[in-house]
Amino acid sequence: MKSKALQIQILHSPTLNTVLMVERALTEAKEMLKVAELKRRLPRQVMHGTLVQILDYLQMSGKILFTPKGAVWIYRPPHELELLKKGGLEL
Repeated sequence: MKSKALQIQILHSPTLNTVLMVERALTEAKEMLKVAELKRRLPRQVMHGTLVQILDYLQMSGKILFTPKGAVWIYRPPHELELLKKGGLEL
């Protein structure tokens, strides 16, 4: 018989649609958003723990910067980076 302390807790995983919804809200914002403001901008409610899990994932994948002040979209696709390099000043 296993004790309750040894039981493995299965965390809820966000759906792809929820992750994409959060990505869309952050890319459209074009500014740093506090978590509370991000929740207000989402078209449907997301549990706080699920939202933090999504934000952690997006930060680990290099798409956002997530700090105590909020989250901001930083990802640029490779074709955009190439355009920036072509138009940049060479030193």
